[in-house]
Amino acid sequence: MATTKSTGLAVRGINKRFGPVNALKEISLDVQEGEFFTLLGPSGCGKTTLLRIIAGLELPDSGKVILGGQDITSLPATRRQVNTVFQSYALFPHLTIFDNVAFGLRARKFPKNEIEGRVGKRLEMLGLLDMAHRRPHQLSGGQQQRVALARALVNEPKVLLLDEPMSALDARLRAQVQVELRRLQRKLGQTFILVTHDQAEAMVVSDRIAVMNQGMIIQFGSPKDVYEQPRTRFVAEFLGAANLLKGRKKHHGLETDIGFLVLEREPKWENGTVAIRPERMHITEDPASVNSTRARVREAIYRGTDLDLWLDPGPLRVRTASNQHYEAGDEIWLELPSEALVILDE
Repeated sequence: MATTKSTGLAVRGINKRFGPVNALKEISLDVQEGEFFTLLGPSGCGKTTLLRIIAGLELPDSGKVILGGQDITSLPATRRQVNTVFQSYALFPHLTIFDNVAFGLRARKFPKNEIEGRVGKRLEMLGLLDMAHRRPHQLSGGQQQRVALARALVNEPKVLLLDEPMSALDARLRAQVQVELRRLQRKLGQTFILVTHDQAEAMVVSDRIAVMNQGMIIQFGSPKDVYEQPRTRFVAEFLGAANLLKGRKKHHGLETDIGFLVLEREPKWENGTVAIRPERMHITEDPASVNSTRARVREAIYRGTDLDLWLDPGPLRVRTASNQHYEAGDEIWLELPSEALVILDE
């Protein structure tokens, strides 16, 4: 885990129960100033509860939230330098875009000229200046999301919290807004914390990801780290497709149902599992010198840019270029490179 900067956010030993449900279990993490940090996990894993505790909308049963070196655990939400963009955006339908963005500043009695300057600056930055006099129902979903971002950013928070803000968008717009959000965060140099269950979204926007399950953080790392070096079966399967091969340690490798596999390092366990991503396996004309197996195509699925093959003996799945032609019944040689085989902790 990274060292906490005094200007960053630190969470220490957070626990939270709702009746018999242990929602968060000894959660500790550090978010650096200017970092795009993502809490990724399935529904019910505790990520939104953790976000609400950081925002001051829930109180933990124990533990601390520290921002810029100050313990803010007991501070009300209105006194924290934190703003939240919710899933619903929560825009006022009867107010113009300008008035929606200005609402918080007016509530805090900012001078009129400062309000106009701040709001205008954020609207311009987010490409909304020419829509300032429209109302939310006159905007697209992506535009409404940018209004919600402008309203949060105009208050100049140290940390911006994003609670699944893209879940209401269609797939094409969602992909576009993800890239826009990442570019905006880099331009601002501001700390963003995103909650999402969407693995692809987390990969696109994040500097670092905390993968959560059952109230615990299972693994921290960059998108590349958590995807290519999962530590557990859960992380391997949650972040994309993964082939999981069980086996028994033997010499410098693993004896499995598809044959002996040479590994780059020796597992700590005697019996366990290795993972390999479908795109890391290679279809070859002839058997490779090591880690090669003969397989038969059970099913071929064309995905435009890729071709997915489900194989026997299985379950094995390999991903190859879509300009390759394979169909059910074809026999192939398959190579599982040692460097692509990841030894899981369990």
